[in-house]
Amino acid sequence: MSRIRSAVTAVDRRSFLAAAGAVGLSAGIGAAVGSGGGPGSASAAPAPTASGPATTAAPTPTPTPTGPSAGLTTLESLATPRAGNATFRRLGDGPGWRRVVREQFASAKSGREDRRTVLSSFVQLTDLHVTDVQHPVRTEYVRSESSGAWRPHEALSVAGGVSLIERINALGTGPATGAPLAFAMTTGDNTDNNSLCELDWYLTLMSGGLVTPNSGDPQAYEGVQNSGMRMYWHPEDGAPDADKRLGYPRIEGFLEAALRPVRSPGLALPWYSTVGNHDSLASGAYSDRTGFLAEFAVGTRKLYDIPDPDAVALLARISGGETADGGALISLLRREKRRMRTVTADPRRAPFTPLQYLTAHLDSAHTGAGPVGHGYTKDNLAQATLDYTFPMGENVTGVSLDTTDHGGHFTGSVGTGQLRWLERILKEHRDGYVVLFTHHNSWTMGNKRPDPARPGEARHDGNEVVALLRKHRSAVAWINGHSHRNVVLPHGSFWEISTASHIDFPQLARVVEIADNKDGTLSLFTTLIESAAPRETDFTDLSQSGLASLYRELALNAPGSRQDLAGLKDARNTELLLRRR
Repeated sequence: MSRIRSAVTAVDRRSFLAAAGAVGLSAGIGAAVGSGGGPGSASAAPAPTASGPATTAAPTPTPTPTGPSAGLTTLESLATPRAGNATFRRLGDGPGWRRVVREQFASAKSGREDRRTVLSSFVQLTDLHVTDVQHPVRTEYVRSESSGAWRPHEALSVAGGVSLIERINALGTGPATGAPLAFAMTTGDNTDNNSLCELDWYLTLMSGGLVTPNSGDPQAYEGVQNSGMRMYWHPEDGAPDADKRLGYPRIEGFLEAALRPVRSPGLALPWYSTVGNHDSLASGAYSDRTGFLAEFAVGTRKLYDIPDPDAVALLARISGGETADGGALISLLRREKRRMRTVTADPRRAPFTPLQYLTAHLDSAHTGAGPVGHGYTKDNLAQATLDYTFPMGENVTGVSLDTTDHGGHFTGSVGTGQLRWLERILKEHRDGYVVLFTHHNSWTMGNKRPDPARPGEARHDGNEVVALLRKHRSAVAWINGHSHRNVVLPHGSFWEISTASHIDFPQLARVVEIADNKDGTLSLFTTLIESAAPRETDFTDLSQSGLASLYRELALNAPGSRQDLAGLKDARNTELLLRRR
């Protein structure tokens, strides 16, 4: 059996996962090796630039919250590892994170809380990674060379997602201003492996209904967690494995419970959707131009283990960005047929196209609290685009932009046509405010492979997007995900707000409130929230709520996972000041 390396390798986990799908392909193979970014995990944010120092201002006292959201955010408390030296850490209640006022662009003037009017109040969810853990294209087997390349808790992503939705529904108002929340926005990697069944599960979670997170054999689990291969956590037997050696428990009935139907109330707020690389590419990174991976996805064979040298080679190809067309993975699958096991074929595991993604969002069965299409319209269908605008509040316009490189890879970019379209929107709303929503952040937009649908069009990186936004004073914020880590950066005239994922601990979402202080400044309040799941985990409670609680504690202990995904104090609960135009 392949050995497990406890240390994270030089390959960024997000990059690895995104391409390999190991990390749930959070960001793409990228998250595979580092836990939290890459195409699937947490990439490091750039150092502060001349646009302003990204230093933490002295925390200011947080007023005692009142109203419906009181006690429901990380201002008051959050799930925190209990004190002790146990290998497997347990969670309990811990102190909250105070709000930090950041004044890089404008000074905070006294009395502003009595003068301000609220322009927009909403919730951002990102990197849910709703996961079919039995999908044949997943690359769990590279875990032999990177312990963070497979998440032991991924089978509970649906239960965890429902619990987050329950918390959002309970909020009602913004915790800083008390204004009613107007909508929610997901900023991509809603699914994990560009699979039709994952897309259906995600849309049902968001709009409400019953989700059965199982594919293949309707009566049996056919993934790695009962394979007998000891580099994976086997929750239902007492034999040692890589994770039990780290304190992971034996939980009788875990796999059966993980595949049980889960009921989602759906978001009570209108919600909008932005696409990520895991929603567009196989494993978040492969363009699959030959169709081999699409055929393999719906077939009867699955690979569970590979020789160590092959895992090393695949990781190297992924980290070097040489896997955009899926060639390295396809070659591996072609030559490892003898190692594969038989699984139940399922056409629902087929990858979905951008057209199918749009059509599914426009399906009335998934309207939920609305709006129809969740931002996407029939014009998107006709023009084959995944970009749109929508009203966010008084004189505030939201822009959802697809930053996926459809030519392959977990990093992102935008085409010339998209950049020109964004510039037109900024000019049209020069007398108002514009908020940009994307999946990738500025420092993970460096891939410029041509879009197969537009081979002659140039691609543009994050620096070019920043430069464009800085030219237009209407731009106040760029909100994104992808790196699975909380980061807030000043860019001269606007704030870039990147939020941690809901697949990797601490599993957060973010409330954003935009207010005019009536003194020449705007305040952008950001407040992080957790799911509604109990923080105290009972390994015998396999109810829907118990599984959501277990999801969080297993994520805390995931081998190879990064421990800095909560970000710095000034990237959590904040008040971000801007000069009003």
